[in-house]
Amino acid sequence: MRKWWPLVTVCLGTFMLLIDVTIVNVALPQMATDLSTSFNALQWVVDGYALALGVLLLGAGALSDMHGHRRFYVGGLIVFALASLACGLAAGPALLVTARVVQGAGAAAMFTTTFALLNSSYQGRERGVAYGIWGGVSGAATAVGPVLGGLLTEGLSWRWIFLVNLPICVAAVIMCFTTLRHDGERRPGRFDLWGTLTFTIAAGTLTFAVIRANDEGWSSVKTWGLIAVSAVALAAFVLIEWRTDHAMFDLRLLRNRSFTGILIASLLVNFSAFAAFTYTSIWLQSVTGLSPLRAGLVGLPMSVCAMLASGVAGARLHGRSPRLIIGGGMLLIGVGGLLLALFVGADSTWAALIPGYIVIGLGVGLVMPTLASSAMAAVPTRRGGMAAGSLTTARQLGFAIGVAVLGTVFAARATDHLGSSEAAHAVAGGQAARLAGTVPEAAIRGAAAAGLDAGFLISGVVGLVCALLVFLMVRPTAPAPGEPARESVAA
Repeated sequence: MRKWWPLVTVCLGTFMLLIDVTIVNVALPQMATDLSTSFNALQWVVDGYALALGVLLLGAGALSDMHGHRRFYVGGLIVFALASLACGLAAGPALLVTARVVQGAGAAAMFTTTFALLNSSYQGRERGVAYGIWGGVSGAATAVGPVLGGLLTEGLSWRWIFLVNLPICVAAVIMCFTTLRHDGERRPGRFDLWGTLTFTIAAGTLTFAVIRANDEGWSSVKTWGLIAVSAVALAAFVLIEWRTDHAMFDLRLLRNRSFTGILIASLLVNFSAFAAFTYTSIWLQSVTGLSPLRAGLVGLPMSVCAMLASGVAGARLHGRSPRLIIGGGMLLIGVGGLLLALFVGADSTWAALIPGYIVIGLGVGLVMPTLASSAMAAVPTRRGGMAAGSLTTARQLGFAIGVAVLGTVFAARATDHLGSSEAAHAVAGGQAARLAGTVPEAAIRGAAAAGLDAGFLISGVVGLVCALLVFLMVRPTAPAPGEPARESVAA
């Protein structure tokens, strides 16, 4: 049994950092009330973490290779714990958002070392078992997050969704020094500082521009100024990565059409499948009156369907073209978004979400396990780590940008419905109760439904467009004589 303690140590950190992506959703209405937050601040509570995790992942991987994977994992745990404490004690939205960004940086340091730590601890069949268990834990984190968030928020306070991380971090740090191998001497190397900075600026300013558009509007000089800064930073990133010998992302990988298609799918899957659920959770609690726990439980059918589809895909679709599996999964996700837009109305209850959730869950179960294995098969072996890291980065960025875009759409549609941006931001920000007596309940429910429907419609269209791109771009890799097709080989 002792040989599996390194796996437990790694899984503790992975479970914790992934659960913090979704655990906050059901707590947003309570946060909004306790801290008197704006709608923009609520968006940054979600996006600050996802954005920091996404943009720092590749750079953190290069640093961990130089300074040691165990050292970096322990450092990430400590940063994550301190940031979680700051989140739990935050007296205002500014500190909460700042702490969430720092928490995302700690999560990036942990996440980027995961595969290296497992590879150094296990060989052969045991390594396969370790990866299988780690994958199961990762999937469970997505399913458990909203439910655990509901339990803690309803039973104690929203602050405990962060404070619960502290004992887990302490246990994980102790286990690191007792179960994981020592790193040895630091390795020489060069860190792609300018690439990391320009990529961070490009992603951060784009997200900030979309969120600020809630207040400034899309015709504002400030909004387009931020978008221009993002474009310049992205161009600088491309130029730096093209010319440096120590690029954190090798742009030549994009010459492979299949890998580019898979990368696009990674960027858009979290946008189309998950971004709208931030606002669904607010609607369930502040408009339809569900408790945080019940709001978290509403998402279970999607998680169950995702796990079932993932199991079927692994058992029955082994060796099939990733174009069909990923493209078909994105098609289901798109159809699920359109079903949600069709069924959710002003008088709807939580039950209106279930048909769309089931279809989206089936699509997610097909797409997620196939993305990593097909990306690894599409690139040279020596670029496997970079490919895996870029996929995770794309997924987190897609989620962060999706939350920002759909939040802007939600607020705009609610404003059109209510005729007041202040009232619309209250509905979108989980503070609909403040409008009681001044705005009719029917108008509040209609505005929330209009905002959600627009978000679901965009998510559905994004899913369908992504499916079309995958069908056009991703190609099966021909196997070598006597070998299985590369796309069927699990990462």
